[in-house]
Amino acid sequence: MFDIKWIRENPEKFDLGLENRGSTPCSADLIEIDGRRRKHLSQAQQLQEKRNRLSQFIGEARTSGGDVSSEIRELSGSKKEQVEEEKRAKLANEELQDLLSKLPNLALEDVPVGESEQDNVEISSWGEINDFKFRPKDHVDLGVELGMMDFETVAKISGARFTILTDRLAMLERALGSFMLDLHIKHHGYTEVSPPVLVKGHSLLGTGQLPKFKGDLFHTEDDYYLIPTAEVPLTNTTRETIVDEEKLPIRLTALTHCFRSEAGAAGRDTRGMIRQHQFSKVELVSITTEKDSGSELERMTDCAEEVLKQLGLPFRRVLLSTGDMGFSAMKTYDIEVWLPGQNNGEGQYREISSCSTCGDFQAMRMKSRYKSKNKKGTNFVHTLNGSGVAVGRALVAVLENYQESDGSVRVPDVLIPYMNGLKLISSSS
Repeated sequence: MFDIKWIRENPEKFDLGLENRGSTPCSADLIEIDGRRRKHLSQAQQLQEKRNRLSQFIGEARTSGGDVSSEIRELSGSKKEQVEEEKRAKLANEELQDLLSKLPNLALEDVPVGESEQDNVEISSWGEINDFKFRPKDHVDLGVELGMMDFETVAKISGARFTILTDRLAMLERALGSFMLDLHIKHHGYTEVSPPVLVKGHSLLGTGQLPKFKGDLFHTEDDYYLIPTAEVPLTNTTRETIVDEEKLPIRLTALTHCFRSEAGAAGRDTRGMIRQHQFSKVELVSITTEKDSGSELERMTDCAEEVLKQLGLPFRRVLLSTGDMGFSAMKTYDIEVWLPGQNNGEGQYREISSCSTCGDFQAMRMKSRYKSKNKKGTNFVHTLNGSGVAVGRALVAVLENYQESDGSVRVPDVLIPYMNGLKLISSSS
């Protein structure tokens, strides 16, 4: 959400920012609607002042026995006018808020301007890509041949874009999630949260999934939504709250199931576990001040990358262009992990985490503020979110990077304690 006062004072900058995000400039429309809202509010206020004067006059005149019948009629008429002006102001405000709620956040100045992922910029890379002496398989072939990844049975139960994992692969998925949580809690200073996976619409409006992405959400008949990411409940923990600055930054993490209809991804990644309706993800959320949000983004991204470093998975960091960023983001780093079994065994990088700073965009929608000890007034917090990381895609990456020529899969060293000492996953293990 945006401050309409700032838009009035910076219409050209605002329109350029929207244009860079691939949206139609609309400062003139917003300012016109806001002008109507302010006019009606002003007229309502003037009518209220008139009514106050009339009420005072009537009271004084009655004391002296004067005739106030005409003033009483005028008072009644001004009340009706005031109510109409307040209604017009409310309608204009609703129109303004509806339009503002559909506009994406503006990018920071160091974000590359572009139209799509083709304009993203690689920042760094880590790890050595394994030179397999055989043609690596993708995770689907590996999992099915191990007898621990089932797409046929789940299709009868739930349909497409779901997976059943059994035995050692189910254990591996649990191990990955537990390892990530322990890393972020014990070494990165995040507080674990067990949040609800059902939320109300106002929570999704607060983080920016609504109204624009309603089609990508699962909506229940009693007006709940399944969360597309734990970012939603974690970030909303400070909604309609004033936090003491001394308590910032707040760093939260959660391992939850996430649910997405993938309405905008028809025909994409229909094979395997890359893009599912239900998946597990470890989420990272930071709530901080404006002066610290830039460094917090770098810190959060480092925390997510550390997961892949400890797992020994090659990856690269990519700065997203304005045309590829999420709706609420001002700046986003994608972490892309190397998957050797993709692209018919030629391998390719695939996203496993996105870390974003949203500035005060979400905080304005949630009415989330902080108060400094020695300063008057309050300021909106800055919010950040990132995957630390997607558990299903991490499982895919482990299977494909740690596979052996016989179809077995080595367990990364850091996961062996979580796997009860198991070092190799095979059909006979």
